[in-house]
Amino acid sequence: MKKPLKLADIQKFENMEFLAKQLVEGFITGLHQSPYHGFSVEFSEHRLYNSGESTRHIDWKVFARTDKLFVKRYEEETNLRCHVLLDVSPSMYYPTDSNGKLTFSVLCAAALATLLRRQRDAIGLVTFSDKIELQTPVRSTASHLHTLLILLQKQLEQTPVAKDTNVSEVVHQIAQQIPKRSLVIIFSDMLSKLDDTEAIFAALQHLKHQKHEVLIFHVMDRKTEEEFEFAERPYIFVDSETGQELKLQPSQVRDHYRTAVESYKKDLALKCGQYKIDFVPVDISEPFDKVLYSYLIKRAKVK
Repeated sequence: MKKPLKLADIQKFENMEFLAKQLVEGFITGLHQSPYHGFSVEFSEHRLYNSGESTRHIDWKVFARTDKLFVKRYEEETNLRCHVLLDVSPSMYYPTDSNGKLTFSVLCAAALATLLRRQRDAIGLVTFSDKIELQTPVRSTASHLHTLLILLQKQLEQTPVAKDTNVSEVVHQIAQQIPKRSLVIIFSDMLSKLDDTEAIFAALQHLKHQKHEVLIFHVMDRKTEEEFEFAERPYIFVDSETGQELKLQPSQVRDHYRTAVESYKKDLALKCGQYKIDFVPVDISEPFDKVLYSYLIKRAKVK
């Protein structure tokens, strides 16, 4: 099976359309070689060949790659409307040497847009910090996908401006704007001084009340942001959204920090479970496949 792309593998590439296609093609190949055939049906426009039926529509190229018989699907699928909400606040540019969380989220959003286009679903993009920064229409055309990928590429080229994150306000706005039942996917580290968990989940409950499905990818650099793994020496830690500085040695606060972060994550996961919201923690050092698998599982539930 082809080795999945990781964040460290993509730094030399600049073409978002190429990267998204590579991610998706690699992911599809992996699914065809795995036992998860049910997921591949959802987006690859193929299904397993049933013994005794006509061989007319067998995809022989897929057979050559996988040694398995798949039949091309031509019927129209039920259209899905998907809104991707991408947190572009300064904390998402951490680690700053690679703009890690933002780069990871942008690549995932690009891959998801490509998958959605393959199954004729419609997608719209919203970028936000303390307010909505950019919002596109929700469409399923090839030209729209091309536009989205260009916008995502440009987002990586921007320099962060000091501002906070306001997830709850943005989610409330989106909930008021979406007229039809949709899938809302959020990429965010959920780090904000303007929000508390109650405000965030009041907004998410607004989405659920409107009958939308919600999938949250909680994007973190696990090694430093959760485990607080820094070499034992003095550091000056800088809040990327407020500029506040704190000088200390990691061991002075590590245990307390880990406890606080774990408590916050558990609170988020618990409340998501109560509201039937899919909450998926993702580490930017891991392959992108976890995000794509989670999307497919959610997609299968949205009919």
